[in-house]
Amino acid sequence: MDNQEQLRICEALLFASDRPLSSIALAEQLPEGSDVEAILLELQKKYQDSGVNLVEVAGKWMFQTASDLAFLLRKEQEKERKLSRAAVETLAIIAYHQPVTRAEIEDIRGVGVSKGTLDVLMEAVWVRPVGRRRTPGRPMTYGTTEDFLVQFGLNSVKDLPGLAELKAAGFLDNVNTARLNLLSDEEPKEEQPDLPMDDDESSSEEQVIS
Repeated sequence: MDNQEQLRICEALLFASDRPLSSIALAEQLPEGSDVEAILLELQKKYQDSGVNLVEVAGKWMFQTASDLAFLLRKEQEKERKLSRAAVETLAIIAYHQPVTRAEIEDIRGVGVSKGTLDVLMEAVWVRPVGRRRTPGRPMTYGTTEDFLVQFGLNSVKDLPGLAELKAAGFLDNVNTARLNLLSDEEPKEEQPDLPMDDDESSSEEQVIS
């Protein structure tokens, strides 16, 4: 099989998938010895000036609308999922401070966090429990998910934008960013839960959001 045919197969798999695909998953569908990374880079170059671009998010690959055309879909996306101010602030705190407990979120926001706010973020599959603190009471900690990275086109939490970028993009309209005390020059942390959850704890959390 020549390189052009491998390129077409990889292209078809990415278009047909409703989820980002890893290079390993793509390699399984290609002849043994195929240079998947080279194929992906060639595809990325092919689509760099098109209406859709091939991008790497959360360590996987997917096609998405070109950034300069994203405004055409923004209105539709906002109708699908309109987050409250509390949810936006809570999501931002979790993204930039993960792993973080509910008490820590409340301390940063200066107000309590309702169970419903966390439920909304978990139902959107943007936030999940990631472990427990090694402190009295072993409070649950929360972090973002792969779906969160995909939704916002990020390869990792280290790619999160700063305050100025978020304001320019309109993500922080009507949000009191002064209260967040997090979107300065602090570098986002990777998830590092202190203690893993037990299987029964994971099951109970899934029941809460089901």
